[in-house]
Amino acid sequence: MATSVSAQGGEQSREFTWGINWNTNGGIIGGASIRMLRPVPDKEKWQQFWSLEIVEVKHPKENRLLGLDGDVFVLGKTNYLFVARPEYGREYSLFRKAPESGVQVNGVIGVGPSLGLMVPYYISYDYTEYSKGVQVGPTDIRVERYDPMGQHREFENIRGSAGFLTGANETDVNLGAHLRTALSFEFGRYQENIAGVETGFLFEAFNKKLVMLPAAENYKVFTTVYLTVYWGRRK
Repeated sequence: MATSVSAQGGEQSREFTWGINWNTNGGIIGGASIRMLRPVPDKEKWQQFWSLEIVEVKHPKENRLLGLDGDVFVLGKTNYLFVARPEYGREYSLFRKAPESGVQVNGVIGVGPSLGLMVPYYISYDYTEYSKGVQVGPTDIRVERYDPMGQHREFENIRGSAGFLTGANETDVNLGAHLRTALSFEFGRYQENIAGVETGFLFEAFNKKLVMLPAAENYKVFTTVYLTVYWGRRK
């Protein structure tokens, strides 16, 4: 996510950065990443990096509603999708900044496997019996895996989402791969401190369709445009 030029006369150095991600397939905050970067021997403008990015991928047709308890749930959703992306890549310094001012621009390319973590979507569902709006039986509220095409067709009885940790022990892992291309802009004032943004395009494909909304079209190939704000240190 950054360059590897130190303050000592252009000498190359190691870097460690961490960032927050926004992307077209995610929510308000798409995910987070860490990256370790070091110079490529005998190639002055090239750096190589190893990174790990974890993001949540949302279906484009998700419809968020308020349940009986005022908690939000996604109508018809059966799985969360989280993706872990280990990655190897390289950066090329297109424009270098002055020692304590300016902006440095890097071209970025990276590739690696993708681990699609499908976590079952659980809801809190109200089975309590009512007659003409009056409760006639004991309160019966259960946390269950959402079955929108079966026993949970009456979405009016959904009290809210149970949260992704409820189904974490049932996670299904799916294998895939991804390719990233981007531009990185570093604004750090001092050479030992790193701050900047990276914006680019990511292509990702899995070995099968990853079903999040059974009633909608689901995909095994995803594309996204992203923006990562990052910080770090250079040694």
